[in-house]
Amino acid sequence: MKATTIKLEGELLAAIEKAKQPEESVTSYVRTVLRKNLEQTRVREAAAAYVAFVDAHPEEQEWLDEWERADLTKPATNQRDAP
Repeated sequence: MKATTIKLEGELLAAIEKAKQPEESVTSYVRTVLRKNLEQTRVREAAAAYVAFVDAHPEEQEWLDEWERADLTKPATNQRDAP
């Protein structure tokens, strides 16, 4: 496993020390913050990809609009049996 050492000093280290829980190490806190940041980046990228997909497939947007209009309080009916 590859490891990297990052120097934290001055105001940045002081801010991290203040932000973390008293029982948490600086290393653990920084690792957690970086993981959360990477996850947020992945979610933003997925959202952008989804928007691009819907923009490229208008029928998908129509289906989503139909789903939004559906009354979910009523029992489902089979479309094939509907008049």
